Amino acid sequence: MPTADDLRPLAVDLALLGATLMLFAVDLGLPHGRKRWLGVLSSALLAGLFVLTFFVDTEGSAFGGSYVGGAWPLLFKRIALAAGALAALGSVDHVDRHFPTRQGEFYLLMMFSLMGMTLLPGARDLLLFVVAFEMMGIPLAMMASYAKTEDLKGVHRHAAEAGLKLYLISAVSTAITLFGLSYVYGLTGSTRLDVIAQAPLSPLLGVGMMLTVAGMSFKVGAVPFHMWVPDTYQGAPTPFVAFLSVAPKASGFAAMTAMLLVAFKNNREQVLSVVLLMSLASITIGNLLALPQKDVKRLLAYSGIAQVGYMLIGLVAGGSYGVGMLLFFVSGYVATNMGAFLVLEAIAPQRTGITLDDVKGLSRRSPWLAAALLLFLLSLAGIPFVVGFWGKLMVFMAAYQAGYGWLVLFGALMAIVSLWYYLQVARAAYMGDAPTEEVVPVKVTPTLATAIAVCLTLVLGMGAYPRPFIEQASAAARSFLGEAP
Repeated sequence: MPTADDLRPLAVDLALLGATLMLFAVDLGLPHGRKRWLGVLSSALLAGLFVLTFFVDTEGSAFGGSYVGGAWPLLFKRIALAAGALAALGSVDHVDRHFPTRQGEFYLLMMFSLMGMTLLPGARDLLLFVVAFEMMGIPLAMMASYAKTEDLKGVHRHAAEAGLKLYLISAVSTAITLFGLSYVYGLTGSTRLDVIAQAPLSPLLGVGMMLTVAGMSFKVGAVPFHMWVPDTYQGAPTPFVAFLSVAPKASGFAAMTAMLLVAFKNNREQVLSVVLLMSLASITIGNLLALPQKDVKRLLAYSGIAQVGYMLIGLVAGGSYGVGMLLFFVSGYVATNMGAFLVLEAIAPQRTGITLDDVKGLSRRSPWLAAALLLFLLSLAGIPFVVGFWGKLMVFMAAYQAGYGWLVLFGALMAIVSLWYYLQVARAAYMGDAPTEEVVPVKVTPTLATAIAVCLTLVLGMGAYPRPFIEQASAAARSFLGEAP
């Protein structure tokens, strides 16, 4: 029977479950013509839970140490809840327009996926890891293919392919992860991460560790499990892609960090080479394959693969500084990447594929959208002084302090390469000719405009004054590693 001490670290997760059940009850009671308000309600509930995280005590452990609370998982919960609130708000008009009879299911799937994301950072048991990963992943595959029956010959014809690729690669990565975990469990006799950490290294345990980390790379979209990313991003609904591109990555990195620095902490050097290779491959392949892209969503997909490579540098650096700067990088990336995709939704709300031609002349059609897109792109490129610049700089500093000066040089050179394709989009927005001679203003609905404005405020605010966010991420990392404040 769970005690009060068991439930305290799960306070936010239980509140999220209650919010999900509330949304389900409201969906049952609302008439079909009023379903649009479900998106606003979902966003409000998630925003309320985000605020709640600043007032609730989640310290301690639950169920014999299988789940832990504290600053580290709480910060990841905030990231997931903030991403969910912004995604739900940015999806209101798209879902109401394209899926008027299935709006409740869309937001419920998002909430169920978020429950998996909020559970992952505190999981300290292999079984809980697997359950939370699948709770997060299965609803995402369903949401990616949500538009498969809407327009078989038109703009949503790629939705089935998007969902299928996400599901199949997810299944393969789960199989690889479970295969690796079977070695780990068989050789250590436990599913608890702290017990696994005490096991002596053996060749089979090394294989299990490498398979586990490699399988988890799918969850963050790292090479070699990156193949699903461009096609899924292109074919899935754009507001959902804004959510898919950030929230699962944050939770995936929480899980990878726990495996590397808790379960495998005494044998970390054995898998460090795998993480380093994934980082190099992701940065290289992501940046180079983004160069020839004409579809902006595919361009941002490959950009996301490269950004994951930079995040992996924080794991390679290790220690409280490297892990803390990884967390700060992820926080800034959530606001930046979501904002970029939501701007694309505002530009072309009727289509899933958005090309550079659609962006042309945006500065004349909607100056504020063009300015927002430019700032999001500059942040992704790491240009001063928006949050993306500080994220890359902090991760590079952590790598340099850990003795990886050559990795910093490589990452900086590839960041220069990324400027080419980011500025291609900015060039189309500011220097390209509009699709028609008549300048037609872009109409942005209040909900979507609010979501974009919040993302833009975060990008500028965290860029102008990053110190409190860096300090919070560093404190969470020290708490995670058991170091003194």
